[in-house]
Amino acid sequence: MEMRWLKRTNAAEAIVVFGGWAIGPDVFAHLTGAQDLLFVSDYRDLDAALPDLSGYSHVSLLAWSFGVASYAHWQQGKADPFARKVAVNGTLIPVDGTFGIPPEVMTQTAETLTNARFATFLRRAFNAPQPPMSIDVAARQQELYAVAARGPAPMVAFDRVWISGRDRIFTADNQRAAWADAPVRDLPNAAHAPFAEFDSWQALLA
Repeated sequence: MEMRWLKRTNAAEAIVVFGGWAIGPDVFAHLTGAQDLLFVSDYRDLDAALPDLSGYSHVSLLAWSFGVASYAHWQQGKADPFARKVAVNGTLIPVDGTFGIPPEVMTQTAETLTNARFATFLRRAFNAPQPPMSIDVAARQQELYAVAARGPAPMVAFDRVWISGRDRIFTADNQRAAWADAPVRDLPNAAHAPFAEFDSWQALLA
């Protein structure tokens, strides 16, 4: 796991973001809010500890895509620092034909990954062409294999689950099946990366 502070101003509250695979934190850059922001990525291993968050009066979790299951695996056996947890377009069973990404799709993505194919993934994640982005192909393949090998994550209760109706990575139908008993809110016309639908962290964490 990798962690970096996107914003650290000794605010009263903090948000920890378990991000998605390979996309990075720029998708959140437009969101307004006074909170300090810690971004977590790279789920090849889940051994790292979060920094001390005890000085904050309120700490929220935002978990997106593979960050949902990766967070739940990471949290197992640890004290829970979060007063509120929100999941976006991910499930606790990330590689599954009914509740996540079909195993054959995951395998093909990992085995055929190139920078050109990553551009295709980005287009599917945003439902629109994206600027070229170069990735460490071997590292991102290893991350996909690690996510798949961990399997279903332990059950975690989320306070809000956002599901995009036009998600082409985790389909809306599979997400709804996975979150049948959760407090779901729909984003009918949004893509897998739906953050342009929001203008503030408060709206996303509502």
